[in-house]
Amino acid sequence: MKTPCDLSELDAFAAVARHHSFRKAADERGVSASALSHAMRALEGRLGVRLLNRTTRSVTPTEAGNQLLATLVPALAEIAKGLHELTFKQEVPTGTLAPFTAAYPRVNVELVADDGLSDIIDKGFDAGVRFGESLAGDMIAVPVGSPQGFVTVAAPGYLRRHGTPDTPQRLLEHACIGRRFPSGKLYKWEYRAEGQPMRLAVAGPLILEDDTLMIQAAKDGAGIAYVYEEMARDYMAQGQLEEILEDWKALPSRFFIYYSSRRHVPPALQALIEFVRETQHP
Repeated sequence: MKTPCDLSELDAFAAVARHHSFRKAADERGVSASALSHAMRALEGRLGVRLLNRTTRSVTPTEAGNQLLATLVPALAEIAKGLHELTFKQEVPTGTLAPFTAAYPRVNVELVADDGLSDIIDKGFDAGVRFGESLAGDMIAVPVGSPQGFVTVAAPGYLRRHGTPDTPQRLLEHACIGRRFPSGKLYKWEYRAEGQPMRLAVAGPLILEDDTLMIQAAKDGAGIAYVYEEMARDYMAQGQLEEILEDWKALPSRFFIYYSSRRHVPPALQALIEFVRETQHP
């Protein structure tokens, strides 16, 4: 069984092919040429095909390499565009936190995004935000926002070529876009069967950490993705993505802001908790 390759390896291959040189591509990426050459040989080994012709003077893509580039280059361009747009949007403060900082100008708020399920006590944080099922029993939790559901989606073209799985187990026959946590653990997709929760370890040629990238890859026909429904809704409405396994969907989960019950709550955190409670929709 071939080991999936990640996006950074594919981007590195595209850089080598663009420069026709390991040295120039390595300089661009801030690594050594030998390390990059080794990474490309490892990639070829996992794919089971030679991607690059190497000589003492230049490096050129093979026929298989050019075939991969034809799909890879536009996909990487779309991903870069999506990340740029996402970064631009994040420059404008929105949501509940901005009104809170306006109402409490003397409170300094620092946010750290971390999907690794860190211990907030050990890391020195006052509070954290998680899905309810991930909370420890000794934490005090206050709901934030509306329940969030996940959907299983794929491009219509992918489903025409490969068929539509009618049960979660049939996903094992398909190219699934995996999700890896910062801890290194792969996320198991969640469903419900006869009212009982089930989790499925899927496999595929692409593993990512970000829903925006997963959605883009699914739209490009790379495989089936499991993403936040809110983020995929517009693409489903436009026909770019199609939801599958609707009858097997897991129940929506809700985010909570949580903090330790074992220590005194700082006044600033208490103000934030009360602000969250007051701004929640009934």
